[in-house]
Amino acid sequence: MNHAVYAVSRAMSWFGAFVLALLAAMSVVSIAGRTLSGLGLGPVPGDFELVEAGTALAVFCFLPWAHLRRGHAVVDLLWRVYPAPLRRALDIAADALMAAVWVLLIWRMAVAMLDYRTNGEVTFILQFPVWWGYAAAMIPGLLGCVVYLWRLLETLGVVTPPEGLAAPEAVH
Repeated sequence: MNHAVYAVSRAMSWFGAFVLALLAAMSVVSIAGRTLSGLGLGPVPGDFELVEAGTALAVFCFLPWAHLRRGHAVVDLLWRVYPAPLRRALDIAADALMAAVWVLLIWRMAVAMLDYRTNGEVTFILQFPVWWGYAAAMIPGLLGCVVYLWRLLETLGVVTPPEGLAAPEAVH
């Protein structure tokens, strides 16, 4: 299970990078089209809608891997002066809080997705259903729930990360 959590999380992160690269290329084409509008070209229709949905998807793909590898920003001004048991308790509390917030976020996203689907709301320019973006983000979001809970189990010492994939120790 350990290897699966790490492998799928890393693959989702690479997928998020691919989505961002596509969005960047589309943005360049769209901006060039706007610039060359005098030559009969124009922007990519719905570029803002695509960037909005694609960026959200990419972020949901990146966050689980970042958390699994302890890649989030930390504030450690006084970390070194705390005793080891307090640092461990804070690590556990932070991982538990992150898992709880992520589960809450995904639950509310699912509720919003169902509401958008029921209401039939569509985007302004492309006219694609808004709930599609939520549905796409739910896949990495659900993976994130597993990853955040797995990271908590690692912090508690219940499971150990695979050899060579252990999260780097925070520079404290």
